[in-house]
Amino acid sequence: MAVSPGTVADAKKNNWLDQYAPEPVKPYGRLARWDRPIGIWLLFWPCVWGLGLAAVYQPERGFDWFAAILMLIGAALMRGAGCTFNDIVDRDIDDKVARTRSRPIPSGQVTAKQALIFLVAQTLISAVILFQFNRFTVWACVFSLVLVAIYPFMKRVTWWPQAFLGLAFSYGALVGFSSQIGGLTWAPILMYAGTILWVIGYDTIYALQDVEDDALVGVKSTARLFGANVGPAVATLYVGAFVFWIAAAVTAGAGVIFAVIALIGAGLMAWQLYTLDASKADNPLVRFQNNHYVGIVISLALLAEWVW
Repeated sequence: MAVSPGTVADAKKNNWLDQYAPEPVKPYGRLARWDRPIGIWLLFWPCVWGLGLAAVYQPERGFDWFAAILMLIGAALMRGAGCTFNDIVDRDIDDKVARTRSRPIPSGQVTAKQALIFLVAQTLISAVILFQFNRFTVWACVFSLVLVAIYPFMKRVTWWPQAFLGLAFSYGALVGFSSQIGGLTWAPILMYAGTILWVIGYDTIYALQDVEDDALVGVKSTARLFGANVGPAVATLYVGAFVFWIAAAVTAGAGVIFAVIALIGAGLMAWQLYTLDASKADNPLVRFQNNHYVGIVISLALLAEWVW
């Protein structure tokens, strides 16, 4: 896969980072995936869902827009930190995979030591944002760092690395809710469970891009595990996710409004599976990115329920 010097193979052509960022900043922005913001949104939407659940659970509190802004910034920083850590750990594997060998560390744009310093800087700034919330939420987020730390190693030891990504990427559902209520109820726990299934599903679709290279270098994934049954497997995960989301919303006090709007999200996930074709270039990537809109729909469903 030929790419222009300095660019990354799986980044969109002429993205804002490559076009406008100062040259010294570009390698670090690529490390943090600023040129591919989809991961920020997928980390952020569960935070909004947690905030939305809290608003439905205690309508008089309202939806905390300021907390949402803080969580968006935090999602950008922690997603960047997670990607940086992942690239440090995977630098030898990335060099052997066509889609990833152009990343900053294997391509020589950034050294592992420079990446580590950047990782620490992002984490420290994230901590400043985190300490704006209550003690329960702070400790919950500290615990989540364990999940972030072990995820890059899971593809070496289990066929289910996507499950560990789900545990980490879904954590916002707990964080958003606890930041408002100061603790947890069954509603955010059910939302967390459903979001884990959703993440496993969409990251399985994403991993279809690397099945052949992963097999060559010995990297495990649910995409390889499911094989020819990847469609039915992801469908089962998506159905489970939707059932848990409905259960979470109902437990918090939501009703028909949430359910009706959430059906649009279910339709988007159905479209992903109906049109999925791993043999076509970029097909899995586009279906993976479509989950950004699923996140928007579930957020709007919770906000509409709260407003009503």
